[in-house]
Amino acid sequence: MSRDKNYDEAFKESITNPDSFWAKAAEDVRWVKKWEKVLDESGKPFYRWFTGGLLNTCYNALDCHVEQGRADQTAVIYDSPVTGVVRKITYREMLDDVSRFAGALKGLGVSKGDTVVVYMPMIPQALVAVLACARLGAVHSVVFGGFAPNELAIRIDDAKPKVIISASCGIEGAKVISYKPLLDGAVKIAKHKPGNCIIYQRPQMKADLVEGRDHDWEELAKKAEPASCVPVTATDPLYILYTSGTTGRPKGVMRDHGGHVVALKWSMKNIYDVKPGDVYWAASDVGWVVGHSYIIYAPLFMGCTTVLYEGKPVGTPDPGAFWRVIAQHGVNVLFTAPTAFRAIKREDPEATCLKKYDISSLKYLFLAGERLDPDTYYWASKILGRPVIDHWWQTETGWPIAANCLGIEALPVKAGSPTKPVPGYNVMIVDASGKELPRGEEGYVVIKLPLPPGCLPTLWNDDKRYLEYVEEIPGYYITGDGGYFDKDGYLFIMGRIDDVINVAGHRLSTGAMEEIVSKHRDVAECAVLGANDQLKGEVPIGFVVLKAGVTRTHDEIVKELVQMVRDEIGAVACFKQAAVVAALPKTRSGKTLRGTIKKIANGEKFTVPSTIEDPAVLTAIEESARKIGFGKK
Repeated sequence: MSRDKNYDEAFKESITNPDSFWAKAAEDVRWVKKWEKVLDESGKPFYRWFTGGLLNTCYNALDCHVEQGRADQTAVIYDSPVTGVVRKITYREMLDDVSRFAGALKGLGVSKGDTVVVYMPMIPQALVAVLACARLGAVHSVVFGGFAPNELAIRIDDAKPKVIISASCGIEGAKVISYKPLLDGAVKIAKHKPGNCIIYQRPQMKADLVEGRDHDWEELAKKAEPASCVPVTATDPLYILYTSGTTGRPKGVMRDHGGHVVALKWSMKNIYDVKPGDVYWAASDVGWVVGHSYIIYAPLFMGCTTVLYEGKPVGTPDPGAFWRVIAQHGVNVLFTAPTAFRAIKREDPEATCLKKYDISSLKYLFLAGERLDPDTYYWASKILGRPVIDHWWQTETGWPIAANCLGIEALPVKAGSPTKPVPGYNVMIVDASGKELPRGEEGYVVIKLPLPPGCLPTLWNDDKRYLEYVEEIPGYYITGDGGYFDKDGYLFIMGRIDDVINVAGHRLSTGAMEEIVSKHRDVAECAVLGANDQLKGEVPIGFVVLKAGVTRTHDEIVKELVQMVRDEIGAVACFKQAAVVAALPKTRSGKTLRGTIKKIANGEKFTVPSTIEDPAVLTAIEESARKIGFGKK
């Protein structure tokens, strides 16, 4: 799409004439066969984009650029301060590696429509695995390398992969984490048993392979015949990405091929204001949606150089880590979570490390994954002297819902707001009955259907559960967030309206954590909720009522609870604090007042609910919250 429109004109066209708007965007994509219909509403609320079209996602990421003269341009910069490795991989090299690995998968019987689970650290082979699946028309499901065997097993049973791809280890700071025992444990727990596993042996640790099931990555690839691209329909599934659900059972967000390529390529030009050849760095993980969309796919669709960073914002080796990467690789756009900047600010409040580096290549900083607090926004703006852009989206949408679309028209920034809805997203604020609320009034943030291309068309093998998003208020997608529009039409997101919390940009279910805590032999009942945290945005904390007659120390029990959550969900849960209390505040009907407990934990004013069974319990909760470092100081 050309930049001959301002924001208002672009947004209006996207809502009033989506067929025309997205057809123009789709002209930027390489198709094997052009679509028959841009927006297919025949099965609503299951909308489909570009029906009848044929294409290949991997071709749009790699082959087309090699054919168009970008073969020797760097496609991927792998920067790993934890191993001391920096490697630049050209588009030609990526294409060779991906074609050969796709051939290896094909040799194991993987074909169009089969599923493959990818359980990998932040190494180039993770990108190769994902793109090889896309090349064959196989459906990849990346599981974050930090997840425990139980969580991995749940995803194996739902996705039913023909093959699992993993590595011998991951590296967290100075710690080498063996992946193979986690994988073996997951396969043992899972009901579905994959026929083959492929293991990339990293030099830091060699894994023992199970004879007959496990294959060495390099040996397998060496013998493979390179595979060519398999055309798929625009509506065929590209990937499954599991996200926390309020029941504790993960939801398999499904992405299709056609709309995904169109939307992500459009977003690079129109939201992030990048062009082919630019260096784009999304400092995230391939296990999260940001990693899928903006480490792997979108930068490669656009012909950019993408940075794959295996490290942290601080500690690898210091708070200047990000500035070093920007300076060394000429990064033009950085996209990360506010947590990263809060960590840098905590370690280096005067940004003295920044003075060592020339970051003149950097045009913009984009932040997302959690609410950007004004304090962090102002600090980042001051030290960088560049536009700091907050934007808001979800795993389900796959790309931004609200942003300052710098490639269309740069609008004035307002601290605390991700600016305005991105073209294609008809965002509204409504009450519980679906009635639209006036500007300034807080309510449910919803998106009028249809969602634009690139968003989830449904959940993996679970159309019924997808309907929960779109049938609560018919005709609208429920984001699960509350918020409001101000008088200028700027959107403000105020937080989740369910029990899914946002820990450093990772969505995690407190309901799932409660299920784990409640299994402890000494626990009678519990409540786990998200409390505000200066660094991570939110962290889970627990309030636990013990069974009668328990004589063990509270510290000992809490330590066990923390370990149980870590074992079943992983360290990513950040569940480290719990208080033992005599009782939980409840209504007379027996419902636990989690909202009130949360306000107490956050030190906020709260009204004693008229339905409460015993108001004195709230005083004890306040005291317990203070003991573990929360509540009013």
